[in-house]
Amino acid sequence: MNANKHVISSDLAKVAAQPISAAEYAEMPELDDAFFKHADMYEGNKLVRRGRPVQDVTKTPVKLRLDPDIIATFKAQGRGWQTRMNDALREWMNAHSV
Repeated sequence: MNANKHVISSDLAKVAAQPISAAEYAEMPELDDAFFKHADMYEGNKLVRRGRPVQDVTKTPVKLRLDPDIIATFKAQGRGWQTRMNDALREWMNAHSV
């Protein structure tokens, strides 16, 4: 436990009570569109998550040992080689299902 916990909280109360001058306001950066683009957004007290939405069906990470020429062939086709490999395996699975 931090022994200075009470000292810090009392110092914060002093800082919060200090008036801000016009010159200090001038030093504050303007909150423009770039700022709000990266700011957290809340709905009530709940943080709204941004980014890729959670998928219903997720992939399972595996460690798989394959021949180097197979990996090289898929990687040579560019980005998305793992997706193409998954598609090739699915196509084989569907063709050989009983």
